[in-house]
Amino acid sequence: MELSPDWEFVADTVMGGVSTGQLRAMTVAGREAMRLTGDVSLENDGGFVQMAADLGGSGGVLDASEFMGVEIDVIGDGQSYDLRLRTNDLSRPWQSYRVAFTATQDWQTLRFAFSEFERNKTDVPFDAGRLRRIGILAVGSKMQADVAIAGLRLYA
Repeated sequence: MELSPDWEFVADTVMGGVSTGQLRAMTVAGREAMRLTGDVSLENDGGFVQMAADLGGSGGVLDASEFMGVEIDVIGDGQSYDLRLRTNDLSRPWQSYRVAFTATQDWQTLRFAFSEFERNKTDVPFDAGRLRRIGILAVGSKMQADVAIAGLRLYA
């Protein structure tokens, strides 16, 4: 199932950090994509820039229980990024389910089974029937981020 999220830029400045960046729709290596670039700083307890989107509309839920996982078409700068999911079961903004990937300098399609996502700062098991938000993050280390997404799908 093809998803067409309304991506938004979010940085650690929402929590006092000083990371900067931007999100732009553009052609990257011949494909229309959303490109996240930025300067991740660890100052002021910061450390992330991200592109994120609600999947079920404003505050709604996407029932992905009939699917096995998430598939992305991605290109980047050879660095490691996080793909994070949130469900309506999570109450704090720092809670998520995450998996790391390397954004190579050529387009690649990556598949992540829901079972691969690790709980982050929560004990609540992942429930694909309550999927709410997705994010691609440059997080946890000082870096110049450059990653683009051309496709996002749920796969069975």
